[in-house]
Amino acid sequence: MSMILSASVVRVRDGLPLSASTDYEQSTGMQECRKYFKMLSKKLSQLPDRCTLKTGQYNINFISSLGVSYMMLCTENYPSVLAFCFLDELQKEFITTYNMMKTNTAIRPYCFIEFDNFIQRTKQRYNNTRSVSTKMNLADMQTEIKLRPPYQIPVSELGSPNGFAHVSVGEYKGTGKISAAPHQRLEPVTLSGIVSFVLSLLCGALNLIRGFHAIESLLQNEGEDFSYVIAFFLGTAACLYQCYLFVYYTGWRNAKSFLTFGLICLCNMYLYELRNLWQLFFHVTVGAFSTLQIRLRQPQGKSPDYNV
Repeated sequence: MSMILSASVVRVRDGLPLSASTDYEQSTGMQECRKYFKMLSKKLSQLPDRCTLKTGQYNINFISSLGVSYMMLCTENYPSVLAFCFLDELQKEFITTYNMMKTNTAIRPYCFIEFDNFIQRTKQRYNNTRSVSTKMNLADMQTEIKLRPPYQIPVSELGSPNGFAHVSVGEYKGTGKISAAPHQRLEPVTLSGIVSFVLSLLCGALNLIRGFHAIESLLQNEGEDFSYVIAFFLGTAACLYQCYLFVYYTGWRNAKSFLTFGLICLCNMYLYELRNLWQLFFHVTVGAFSTLQIRLRQPQGKSPDYNV
């Protein structure tokens, strides 16, 4: 029989299940699909926003948007257009009902369990394909799937459901190529992180302006020390590099941030004669604050093995 068996709402960045419908079938194939659900939830951030995984007599479909993924398990003969219409309806209702800030800060699984009621009602309605087909206009979804078909995930790309295998590199339909070593994703930016980023840019701009003034003074007075120009521009480079370290993940990131802060301190020590104590305090404090924010914004850890 053609039908939707279960559905889940999952956070993309770490695979945290936010809500899920209950399925009662306990067959071997169903249990294996649940394992594929777990494996997919850990890799959502590396996959296109619309995908299908065919696992024998069952299909897993999902769409992702605004950091949340909507996944469903159905029988292999369930119409693809209806499957993605179902997911699209879940997405619209979830976005309308919940603030995205709450989904980003959720810390425990199934914290939006009340959404299960909507999933169950919608699932029952879509399992009656005749009534759904007559009440819905499927033309838009059919056109969209035809123009941008879902990426078909090979089972071999996930490996065995009992063990996580190496992911092969392929070209996703309509999404370009995914590199063999994608950049490590960092944790979401906090308000204090944004403040440190802006202050670092401000310090870099101040150093740059003072550097050009030092060059101008050097051209007018032959006795001026050129090393002050170097100190200002090194300070600018250090501030901008702090911004880079805050935004992107690199190897030895924490060590680089401490070395950059050390360079900021050395530059300000050398510029002691050209700056008052408040200016020195401001630059060093901003450098220390930015270093702390770089240290706090760590790469996202491995997704926990949630019971999806």
